[in-house]
Amino acid sequence: MSDSSSSRKIRKLYPLIRWGNLLLLRASLSNQQELRIVQLLLDTGSSFTVLPSDVLTEIGCDLQKPEQQVSVIAAGGMIRAPKAIVPQFNCLGHGIENFSVVALDLPTRSPAAGLLGMDFLITIGAVINVKKGEILLS
Repeated sequence: MSDSSSSRKIRKLYPLIRWGNLLLLRASLSNQQELRIVQLLLDTGSSFTVLPSDVLTEIGCDLQKPEQQVSVIAAGGMIRAPKAIVPQFNCLGHGIENFSVVALDLPTRSPAAGLLGMDFLITIGAVINVKKGEILLS
């Protein structure tokens, strides 16, 4: 007989912060000297994770010489935004080194500083239960 517990996958359940119909969560980004905690909007409609330019600058990202520029569809139409490399990005128990994000400032009345996009959610294999406001990782 085999031990069935050794073949079980470990699952982690992460509750999200509900703000009206929006789902929010926290992430940390850092370099060797600076650590910043930001609140992000869970956005399955965003291909990219988006972070504010001031936070990226504070952790040493050079937005004047970005790795590349990307076209982003925003509320006001198509815009160009710089991509930056975050030395260490941590969210939902997963840390990613040299994580590529888009530098874009959300409206000041937004409940979140940025967006957690599909680039991160696919990487970690997130299963989102919108009704319960939670993410399951296995």
